[in-house]
Order: sequence, then structure tokens, then C-alpha cells
Amino acid sequence: MPTLERHDEVFVLDLGDTENRFHPDWLAEVDGLLDEVERAEGPRALVTAATGKFFSNGLDLDWLSTHGDRASEYVVSVHELFARVLSLPMITVAALQGHTFAAGAMLSLAHDFRVMRADRGFWCLPEADINIPFTPGMSALIQARLSPQTAHESMTTARRYGGQDALAAGIVDRAAGEEAVRETALEIARSLAAKAGPTLGTIKSRMYVPALNALRDKDNPFG
Repeated sequence: MPTLERHDEVFVLDLGDTENRFHPDWLAEVDGLLDEVERAEGPRALVTAATGKFFSNGLDLDWLSTHGDRASEYVVSVHELFARVLSLPMITVAALQGHTFAAGAMLSLAHDFRVMRADRGFWCLPEADINIPFTPGMSALIQARLSPQTAHESMTTARRYGGQDALAAGIVDRAAGEEAVRETALEIARSLAAKAGPTLGTIKSRMYVPALNALRDKDNPFG
């Protein structure tokens, strides 16, 4: 399950050491840990990381296949996680040490910055291959955070981007060696921790109005 540590001004949210899929219990745990981060005062920033082979493989499709009657409720909770991270009133950095797929990739895009391992692991939106269309909220998030060319390619071709390719496409901001991914993310976060506060939260909320509105449409999450 996810854990939270604090290193001076930087909170580190570790998503776990499995595929870190978005099981409802996992989502609830992450939400509670983000509550703790938001309650903190003073300069602060957030690094979201993971341990092992995966950053996150996204939706828990096994759980969803046996709880179809809760699909709408589940997607609303996933959308709210994206919206919350996108508008947090502090700088956020995703440290992508492993595979970052589907909703896991979307979660990475909700962060202000991304650092990806250069030599192994892929960032991918596989929905075109697994026949699961993006929700309007997901589409809005992706298109708000990537260039039109990269959004189009990643969404329609399910391309798997390695670290250097992701850097060239503007998906991530840094590519680093395996041992340097988390530390690089921490360095970025530390350097910008003083930006935290209501003004930054307002800037983000106004910058991403269309995406946030689409993600928070609880009445029609599937479009």
C-alpha cells in the first residue's frame, strides 16, 4: 500500500512495490495521504514515486470486471485523484522509476514535472490496443499536458516511450539513471518548495479549467 514520508520540505508519496493499480482501497489510502500533505503548512512540495518494476499500471481491471455495477463510482474516484493532483497548491514531481502505463501515465501527467528512468521502463497510453476509450476527463487531462502532436501519437498509436524518447517528446522533463530518478525529483521539488500556497493553487486551477471541469463531471464521467 502507499506510504508517505517527509524529507524536510518535501513529502514523498511512495505508491508501492507492486503494479500499483488503482484498487478502491489504494485510492482511498492515497487520498488520505494527500490530505496530510495539504494540511501541512509552510514551504512544501510533493514527490510521487514507487518501488520496483512499476510506477503504476493504472486501473484495477480485475476489480472492475467483477464490480461492473460500481464502474461509474470508480471512474469518478479516479478522475478526482487526477484533478486533485493537477490542482494541488504546491509543486509536484513524479519520479518514474519503472513502467508507467494507462491511468498510471495519466497520473504522472497530473504532476507539474516528471523524471523518468533513462535506460529501462516505458511510458504508454495503451487504450487503443486494449479497446478501452479514454473518458472525456482523461482526454482533457492528456491534451492539457502534452503537445498536440504528442497527445495524438500517444493516444492513437499506444506507442511505448522509453526515457529518452519521452524526454524528446516532452512527456517528461528529465531522464536520469536508475539510482538518480528519485533524487533528481527531490532536487526539483526542494528548489520550488517555497512556491507552495493559495496563489499557486489558484494559478493551476485557472490554467486547467477545461480539464478540471471534465474530470469533475460526476454526472456523466463516461461522456
